[in-house]
Amino acid sequence: MGDNMQNNMQHKLITWYQENHRHFPWRENENPYNIWISEIMLQQTTTEAVIPYFKRFMETFDTIDKLANASLEEVYKLWEGLGYYRRAKHIHETAQIIVEKYHGEFPNTYEDILALKGIGPYTAGAICSIAYHQSTPAIDGNVLRIISRVYLLKDNIALNKTQKKITDIVKELLIGYDSSAFNQGLMDLGATICRPINPQCDICPIQSHCLAYAKNQQKVLPINIKNIKHQEIHYTTGIITYQNQILLIQNPAGLLENLYGFIQYDIESPYRFVEEFEKQFHIPLSIVAHIDDLKHVFTHRTWYMHVYHFIINVPIEHLYTLDEIEKLPLSTAHLKVLKAYLKSREF
Repeated sequence: MGDNMQNNMQHKLITWYQENHRHFPWRENENPYNIWISEIMLQQTTTEAVIPYFKRFMETFDTIDKLANASLEEVYKLWEGLGYYRRAKHIHETAQIIVEKYHGEFPNTYEDILALKGIGPYTAGAICSIAYHQSTPAIDGNVLRIISRVYLLKDNIALNKTQKKITDIVKELLIGYDSSAFNQGLMDLGATICRPINPQCDICPIQSHCLAYAKNQQKVLPINIKNIKHQEIHYTTGIITYQNQILLIQNPAGLLENLYGFIQYDIESPYRFVEEFEKQFHIPLSIVAHIDDLKHVFTHRTWYMHVYHFIINVPIEHLYTLDEIEKLPLSTAHLKVLKAYLKSREF
Protein backbone atom coordinates (compact mmCIF):
# COMPACT_ATOMS: atom_id res chain seq x y z
CA MET A 1 0.00 0.00 0.00
CA GLY A 2 1.69 3.22 -1.16
CA ASP A 3 2.31 6.40 0.83
CA ASN A 4 -0.40 8.39 -0.96
CA MET A 5 -2.92 5.66 -0.28
CA GLN A 6 -1.97 5.54 3.40
CA ASN A 7 -2.13 9.30 3.80
CA ASN A 8 -5.48 9.37 2.07
CA MET A 9 -6.77 6.68 4.41
CA GLN A 10 -5.69 8.51 7.58
CA HIS A 11 -7.28 11.75 6.37
CA LYS A 12 -10.57 10.01 5.54
CA LEU A 13 -10.69 8.18 8.87
CA ILE A 14 -9.94 11.30 10.93
CA THR A 15 -12.50 13.38 9.02
CA TRP A 16 -15.11 10.64 9.47
CA TYR A 17 -14.38 10.47 13.21
CA GLN A 18 -14.62 14.22 13.68
CA GLU A 19 -18.02 14.24 11.97
CA ASN A 20 -19.47 10.99 13.36
CA HIS A 21 -17.79 10.18 16.67
CA ARG A 22 -19.85 8.67 19.46
CA HIS A 23 -20.55 10.86 22.50
CA PHE A 24 -19.49 9.44 25.87
CA PRO A 25 -18.98 11.20 29.23
CA TRP A 26 -15.26 10.29 29.22
CA ARG A 27 -14.84 12.09 25.91
CA GLU A 28 -16.00 15.44 27.30
CA ASN A 29 -12.40 16.35 28.12
CA GLU A 30 -8.88 14.98 27.72
CA ASN A 31 -8.20 14.41 31.41
CA PRO A 32 -5.92 11.33 31.64
CA TYR A 33 -7.61 10.29 34.90
CA ASN A 34 -11.04 10.13 33.21
CA ILE A 35 -9.62 8.26 30.22
CA TRP A 36 -7.84 5.77 32.49
CA ILE A 37 -10.97 4.98 34.54
CA SER A 38 -13.13 4.62 31.42
CA GLU A 39 -10.65 2.34 29.66
CA ILE A 40 -10.38 0.04 32.68
CA MET A 41 -14.17 -0.10 33.05
CA LEU A 42 -14.57 -0.83 29.33
CA GLN A 43 -12.42 -3.96 29.53
CA GLN A 44 -14.77 -6.93 28.95
CA THR A 45 -17.78 -4.59 29.37
CA THR A 46 -20.03 -2.78 26.87
CA THR A 47 -20.08 1.01 26.60
CA GLU A 48 -23.81 1.08 27.43
CA ALA A 49 -23.20 -0.79 30.67
CA VAL A 50 -20.21 1.36 31.63
CA ILE A 51 -21.80 4.83 31.24
CA PRO A 52 -23.85 4.88 34.51
CA TYR A 53 -20.98 3.29 36.46
CA PHE A 54 -18.50 5.82 35.10
CA LYS A 55 -20.76 8.76 36.01
CA ARG A 56 -21.32 7.49 39.57
CA PHE A 57 -17.64 6.71 40.02
CA MET A 58 -16.49 10.15 38.85
CA GLU A 59 -19.13 11.92 40.95
CA THR A 60 -17.76 10.15 44.04
CA PHE A 61 -14.06 10.15 43.13
CA ASP A 62 -13.62 13.23 40.93
CA THR A 63 -9.88 13.37 41.72
CA ILE A 64 -7.12 10.80 42.02
CA ASP A 65 -6.57 11.95 45.63
CA LYS A 66 -10.15 11.12 46.61
CA LEU A 67 -9.86 7.68 45.04
CA ALA A 68 -6.52 7.02 46.75
CA ASN A 69 -7.92 8.02 50.15
CA ALA A 70 -11.09 5.90 49.85
CA SER A 71 -11.36 2.44 51.38
CA LEU A 72 -11.22 -0.55 49.08
CA GLU A 73 -14.75 -1.47 50.18
CA GLU A 74 -16.04 1.92 48.99
CA VAL A 75 -14.42 1.35 45.61
CA TYR A 76 -15.83 -2.18 45.36
CA LYS A 77 -19.32 -0.98 46.25
CA LEU A 78 -19.30 1.50 43.34
CA TRP A 79 -17.93 -1.25 41.10
CA GLU A 80 -20.59 -3.77 42.15
CA GLY A 81 -22.20 -5.38 39.10
CA LEU A 82 -19.40 -4.51 36.65
CA GLY A 83 -17.54 -7.76 37.37
CA TYR A 84 -13.82 -8.51 37.09
CA TYR A 85 -13.27 -6.92 40.49
CA ARG A 86 -9.51 -7.18 40.31
CA ARG A 87 -9.72 -4.16 37.99
CA ALA A 88 -11.19 -2.11 40.86
CA LYS A 89 -8.45 -3.26 43.24
CA HIS A 90 -5.76 -2.29 40.71
CA ILE A 91 -7.37 1.13 40.16
CA HIS A 92 -7.34 1.77 43.90
CA GLU A 93 -3.72 0.66 44.31
CA THR A 94 -2.61 2.64 41.25
CA ALA A 95 -4.29 5.82 42.52
CA GLN A 96 -2.30 5.47 45.75
CA ILE A 97 0.93 4.99 43.76
CA ILE A 98 0.19 8.10 41.65
CA VAL A 99 -0.40 10.18 44.79
CA GLU A 100 2.75 8.86 46.46
CA LYS A 101 5.13 8.81 43.46
CA TYR A 102 3.72 11.54 41.20
CA HIS A 103 2.10 13.83 43.82
CA GLY A 104 -1.39 13.11 42.45
CA GLU A 105 -0.51 14.09 38.86
CA PHE A 106 -1.11 11.38 36.27
CA PRO A 107 2.24 10.42 34.65
CA ASN A 108 2.71 11.55 31.05
CA THR A 109 5.12 9.06 29.47
CA TYR A 110 4.19 5.72 27.93
CA GLU A 111 6.81 3.87 30.01
CA ASP A 112 5.64 5.34 33.33
CA ILE A 113 1.97 4.72 32.53
CA LEU A 114 2.63 1.14 31.38
CA ALA A 115 4.47 0.46 34.66
CA LEU A 116 1.31 1.20 36.67
CA LYS A 117 -0.65 -1.76 38.02
CA GLY A 118 -3.46 -3.07 35.82
CA ILE A 119 -2.42 -1.01 32.77
CA GLY A 120 -1.36 -2.84 29.62
CA PRO A 121 -0.06 -1.60 26.25
CA TYR A 122 -3.53 -0.77 24.88
CA THR A 123 -4.62 1.35 27.86
CA ALA A 124 -1.23 3.09 28.06
CA GLY A 125 -1.43 3.83 24.34
CA ALA A 126 -4.97 5.16 24.62
CA ILE A 127 -4.06 7.50 27.50
CA CYS A 128 -0.89 8.77 25.77
CA SER A 129 -2.58 9.40 22.44
CA ILE A 130 -5.89 10.84 23.68
CA ALA A 131 -4.77 12.81 26.75
CA TYR A 132 -1.28 13.82 25.64
CA HIS A 133 -1.54 13.58 21.81
CA GLN A 134 1.55 11.38 21.68
CA SER A 135 2.05 9.28 18.56
CA THR A 136 1.35 5.98 20.34
CA PRO A 137 -0.71 3.06 18.99
CA ALA A 138 -3.67 1.81 21.02
CA ILE A 139 -4.20 -1.74 19.78
CA ASP A 140 -7.44 -3.42 20.85
CA GLY A 141 -9.67 -6.00 19.16
CA ASN A 142 -11.23 -3.36 16.92
CA VAL A 143 -7.85 -2.22 15.61
CA LEU A 144 -6.59 -5.78 15.08
CA ARG A 145 -9.72 -6.53 13.03
CA ILE A 146 -9.61 -3.35 10.92
CA ILE A 147 -5.91 -3.58 10.07
CA SER A 148 -6.27 -7.29 9.25
CA ARG A 149 -8.98 -6.43 6.75
CA VAL A 150 -7.41 -3.30 5.29
CA TYR A 151 -4.06 -5.04 4.72
CA LEU A 152 -5.53 -8.50 3.96
CA LEU A 153 -3.49 -10.08 6.77
CA LYS A 154 -4.18 -13.81 6.94
CA ASP A 155 -2.20 -14.34 10.16
CA ASN A 156 -3.93 -15.32 13.41
CA ILE A 157 -4.49 -12.10 15.41
CA ALA A 158 -4.56 -14.13 18.64
CA LEU A 159 -0.79 -14.61 18.26
CA ASN A 160 1.71 -12.12 19.73
CA LYS A 161 3.76 -11.94 16.52
CA THR A 162 0.67 -10.86 14.54
CA GLN A 163 -0.23 -8.26 17.15
CA LYS A 164 3.32 -6.89 16.95
CA LYS A 165 3.09 -6.70 13.15
CA ILE A 166 -0.18 -4.74 13.42
CA THR A 167 1.30 -2.46 16.10
CA ASP A 168 4.19 -1.64 13.75
CA ILE A 169 1.74 -0.86 10.93
CA VAL A 170 -0.26 1.52 13.14
CA LYS A 171 2.95 3.25 14.32
CA GLU A 172 3.72 4.04 10.69
CA LEU A 173 0.16 5.21 10.00
CA LEU A 174 0.26 7.62 12.97
CA ILE A 175 3.30 9.58 11.83
CA GLY A 176 2.31 13.18 11.15
CA TYR A 177 -1.35 12.73 12.11
CA ASP A 178 -3.59 13.55 15.08
CA SER A 179 -3.06 10.40 17.15
CA SER A 180 -6.11 11.05 19.34
CA ALA A 181 -8.54 11.35 16.42
CA PHE A 182 -6.90 8.50 14.49
CA ASN A 183 -6.89 6.00 17.38
CA GLN A 184 -10.42 6.90 18.47
CA GLY A 185 -11.49 6.79 14.84
CA LEU A 186 -10.29 3.18 14.63
CA MET A 187 -12.12 2.37 17.89
CA ASP A 188 -15.40 3.83 16.64
CA LEU A 189 -15.06 2.38 13.16
CA GLY A 190 -14.59 -1.10 14.65
CA ALA A 191 -17.50 -0.69 17.05
CA THR A 192 -20.02 0.67 14.54
CA ILE A 193 -19.04 -0.27 10.96
CA CYS A 194 -16.11 -2.70 10.69
CA ARG A 195 -17.83 -5.10 13.07
CA PRO A 196 -16.81 -8.73 13.66
CA ILE A 197 -19.94 -10.08 11.93
CA ASN A 198 -21.55 -8.49 8.87
CA PRO A 199 -19.35 -5.39 8.51
CA GLN A 200 -21.15 -2.44 6.91
CA CYS A 201 -18.67 -1.95 4.09
CA ASP A 202 -21.10 0.12 1.99
CA ILE A 203 -20.82 3.05 4.45
CA CYS A 204 -17.18 2.59 5.50
CA PRO A 205 -15.11 5.77 5.03
CA ILE A 206 -11.97 3.76 4.16
CA GLN A 207 -13.64 1.12 2.00
CA SER A 208 -11.59 2.11 -1.07
CA HIS A 209 -8.37 1.29 0.83
CA CYS A 210 -9.52 -2.09 2.15
CA LEU A 211 -7.85 -5.04 0.44
CA ALA A 212 -10.18 -7.53 2.14
CA TYR A 213 -13.17 -5.72 0.65
CA ALA A 214 -11.52 -5.67 -2.79
CA LYS A 215 -11.00 -9.45 -2.56
CA ASN A 216 -14.41 -10.11 -0.90
CA GLN A 217 -12.68 -11.47 2.23
CA GLN A 218 -14.12 -9.02 4.79
CA LYS A 219 -16.44 -11.68 6.22
CA VAL A 220 -13.57 -14.16 6.53
CA LEU A 221 -11.00 -11.92 8.22
CA PRO A 222 -9.64 -11.55 10.78
CA ILE A 223 -8.40 -15.01 11.69
CA ASN A 224 -8.85 -15.12 15.47
CA ILE A 225 -8.37 -18.61 16.89
CA LYS A 226 -7.65 -18.78 20.61
CA ASN A 227 -6.55 -21.91 22.38
CA ILE A 228 -8.30 -21.41 25.72
CA LYS A 229 -9.52 -24.15 28.03
CA HIS A 230 -12.83 -23.27 29.66
CA GLN A 231 -13.35 -24.65 33.14
CA GLU A 232 -16.73 -25.71 34.52
CA ILE A 233 -17.21 -26.00 38.29
CA HIS A 234 -20.24 -27.26 40.21
CA TYR A 235 -20.80 -25.82 43.68
CA THR A 236 -23.28 -26.37 46.42
CA THR A 237 -23.86 -22.81 47.59
CA GLY A 238 -25.30 -22.17 51.05
CA ILE A 239 -27.64 -19.41 52.18
CA ILE A 240 -26.98 -19.90 55.89
CA THR A 241 -29.26 -17.95 58.21
CA TYR A 242 -29.48 -17.30 61.91
CA GLN A 243 -32.77 -15.63 62.81
CA ASN A 244 -32.96 -12.57 60.51
CA GLN A 245 -29.26 -12.60 59.62
CA ILE A 246 -27.34 -14.19 56.76
CA LEU A 247 -23.81 -15.58 56.88
CA LEU A 248 -21.38 -14.00 54.41
CA ILE A 249 -17.63 -14.37 54.12
CA GLN A 250 -15.09 -12.05 52.56
CA ASN A 251 -12.99 -13.86 49.96
CA PRO A 252 -9.32 -13.58 51.00
CA ALA A 253 -7.86 -14.23 47.53
CA GLY A 254 -8.52 -15.57 44.06
CA LEU A 255 -11.06 -14.61 41.42
CA LEU A 256 -13.32 -12.68 43.84
CA GLU A 257 -10.66 -11.34 46.18
CA ASN A 258 -12.04 -9.02 48.93
CA LEU A 259 -15.65 -9.41 47.75
CA TYR A 260 -18.34 -10.82 50.01
CA GLY A 261 -20.22 -13.98 49.16
CA PHE A 262 -21.90 -17.11 50.43
CA ILE A 263 -20.07 -20.21 51.55
CA GLN A 264 -19.85 -22.75 48.76
CA TYR A 265 -18.05 -26.04 48.39
CA ASP A 266 -16.95 -27.82 45.22
CA ILE A 267 -19.37 -30.69 45.86
CA GLU A 268 -22.78 -31.65 44.48
CA SER A 269 -24.73 -32.65 47.60
CA PRO A 270 -26.28 -30.49 50.34
CA TYR A 271 -25.66 -33.31 52.80
CA ARG A 272 -21.95 -33.22 52.05
CA PHE A 273 -22.15 -29.41 52.40
CA VAL A 274 -23.39 -29.94 55.96
CA GLU A 275 -20.45 -32.29 56.68
CA GLU A 276 -17.91 -29.82 55.28
CA PHE A 277 -19.43 -26.85 57.12
CA GLU A 278 -19.60 -28.65 60.48
CA LYS A 279 -16.00 -29.81 60.05
CA GLN A 280 -14.89 -26.21 59.32
CA PHE A 281 -17.02 -24.25 61.83
CA HIS A 282 -17.73 -26.86 64.57
CA ILE A 283 -21.43 -25.99 64.89
CA PRO A 284 -24.51 -27.94 63.73
CA LEU A 285 -26.16 -27.03 60.42
CA SER A 286 -29.63 -28.01 59.21
CA ILE A 287 -30.95 -28.15 55.62
CA VAL A 288 -34.16 -26.18 55.04
CA ALA A 289 -34.81 -26.19 51.28
CA HIS A 290 -33.43 -26.24 47.77
CA ILE A 291 -33.67 -22.65 46.45
CA ASP A 292 -32.52 -22.75 42.82
CA ASP A 293 -29.85 -23.89 40.36
CA LEU A 294 -27.94 -20.95 38.90
CA LYS A 295 -25.24 -20.45 36.32
CA HIS A 296 -22.67 -17.68 36.12
CA VAL A 297 -20.21 -17.36 33.24
CA PHE A 298 -16.77 -15.81 33.72
CA THR A 299 -14.27 -15.37 30.87
CA HIS A 300 -12.55 -18.73 31.25
CA ARG A 301 -14.83 -20.59 33.62
CA THR A 302 -18.48 -21.26 34.38
CA TRP A 303 -19.95 -21.73 37.84
CA TYR A 304 -22.99 -23.96 38.33
CA MET A 305 -24.36 -23.09 41.75
CA HIS A 306 -26.85 -25.45 43.40
CA VAL A 307 -28.32 -23.14 46.01
CA TYR A 308 -29.74 -24.42 49.32
CA HIS A 309 -31.05 -22.70 52.43
CA PHE A 310 -29.50 -23.86 55.70
CA ILE A 311 -29.94 -22.64 59.27
CA ILE A 312 -27.70 -22.49 62.31
CA ASN A 313 -29.03 -22.26 65.88
CA VAL A 314 -26.15 -20.35 67.45
CA PRO A 315 -24.72 -16.99 66.38
CA ILE A 316 -21.27 -16.86 64.82
CA GLU A 317 -19.10 -14.16 63.27
CA HIS A 318 -19.93 -12.62 59.88
CA LEU A 319 -23.72 -12.56 60.18
CA TYR A 320 -25.42 -9.61 58.48
CA THR A 321 -28.93 -8.22 58.12
CA LEU A 322 -30.28 -7.43 54.65
CA ASP A 323 -29.77 -3.71 55.32
CA GLU A 324 -26.12 -4.36 56.17
CA ILE A 325 -25.66 -6.59 53.11
CA GLU A 326 -26.86 -3.75 50.86
CA LYS A 327 -23.74 -1.78 51.87
CA LEU A 328 -21.30 -4.64 51.22
CA PRO A 329 -19.63 -5.34 47.85
CA LEU A 330 -21.01 -8.70 46.67
CA SER A 331 -19.77 -10.57 43.61
CA THR A 332 -22.16 -10.54 40.66
CA ALA A 333 -22.46 -14.33 40.86
CA HIS A 334 -23.58 -14.21 44.49
CA LEU A 335 -25.92 -11.26 43.90
CA LYS A 336 -27.83 -13.75 41.72
CA VAL A 337 -27.87 -16.18 44.65
CA LEU A 338 -29.18 -13.52 47.03
CA LYS A 339 -31.94 -12.49 44.59
CA ALA A 340 -33.01 -16.13 44.17
CA TYR A 341 -33.23 -16.54 47.96
CA LEU A 342 -35.23 -13.32 48.42
CA LYS A 343 -37.58 -14.37 45.63
CA SER A 344 -38.14 -17.76 47.31
CA ARG A 345 -39.26 -15.98 50.49
CA GLU A 346 -42.10 -14.29 48.61
CA PHE A 347 -43.99 -17.58 48.28
